[in-house]
Amino acid sequence: MSEVSVVSFKSYPESVAKAFDQIGAAAMMGRQKRVMIKPNLVDVIPYPVTTPVECTSAIIDYVRRAGSAEIVIAEGSGGEKPTGEVFASLGYSELAAEKQVRLIDLNEQPLIKSEIPSCKIFSSYYLPRLAMEYFIISVPMLKAHTLSTVTLSLKNMMGFAPPSHYQMGGFWKKSFFHNRIDESIIEMNMHRMPDLTLIDATIGMPEYHLGGSHCDPPVNKIVASFNAVEADRVGARLLGFDWKEIGHLAEEIVCASPQRGREC
Repeated sequence: MSEVSVVSFKSYPESVAKAFDQIGAAAMMGRQKRVMIKPNLVDVIPYPVTTPVECTSAIIDYVRRAGSAEIVIAEGSGGEKPTGEVFASLGYSELAAEKQVRLIDLNEQPLIKSEIPSCKIFSSYYLPRLAMEYFIISVPMLKAHTLSTVTLSLKNMMGFAPPSHYQMGGFWKKSFFHNRIDESIIEMNMHRMPDLTLIDATIGMPEYHLGGSHCDPPVNKIVASFNAVEADRVGARLLGFDWKEIGHLAEEIVCASPQRGREC
C-alpha cells in the first residue's frame, strides 16, 4: 500500500475509488460507525475554489460500499455568508437530500476545550464536540494561499474553529488565525488532525485561494492519504512549491489524539 496515492483524474467515481483503494481505505472505512466528510466550502464561490458536490458524492458512495454506518457532511464557513446558505448555493443541500446524509454547520455546534500546555498559541483550543466523535475525511481543493502559501488538508481543519472564539473583527469568521497562520495551522492540527485526506487536484489554483488563474494545463490528479502532512506536501509540489519552505509543512505534527487506526 502507498502512504500517499496520486492518481490521474478520469471521473470522480473512478478516480476517488482508485486513490482510496491504493491506500487501503476500504478496510478502515468498514470499521467506522460515524464518518464526517469535511469539504472546503469557505464561501459562496463555485469550483475550483470550493469542493464540488460530485467529488463529495463519490466519497459518500465509497464509504457506504465499505460499510460505514453514519455519514455526515460538515463545514463552518469562513466568509461573509452563513454556512447554510453556502450549502444551498453550492448544491450540498440537494446532495444531502439525494444521498440521505445530514448537513452540519460547524460554526453552530456545542463546543469542548482541548488542552495542550506545550502549544504557544492554542494551549487551550475550542472546537465542536463532534470533531472528537467522528472519523474525519478532509476534502480540500488544490490551491495557493496568500498567507500560508498553500491551503490544503491541514488548513481545511480551520472550518472547525468556532467564530464565537476566533472571529477577531471584520467578516472573516476565522480571522484570529491570520496573524500567525503557519503556527496556528500546526497547533490546531495538534488538537485534531484529519483521519483521512482526499485532495481534489483536478484543476489547481497557483496564485490565490479565492480566485485568480487556474493551472494550465490542469493538474488532473486526485491525492489520498491517511497522513495529512504527507498529502499536503505532495499537493504543494503539484502547485510548484517546495514544501520545505512552507512553515506548516516543514515539520512533523504530532496530534494529541492520534488518528491512524482510529475508530469512531
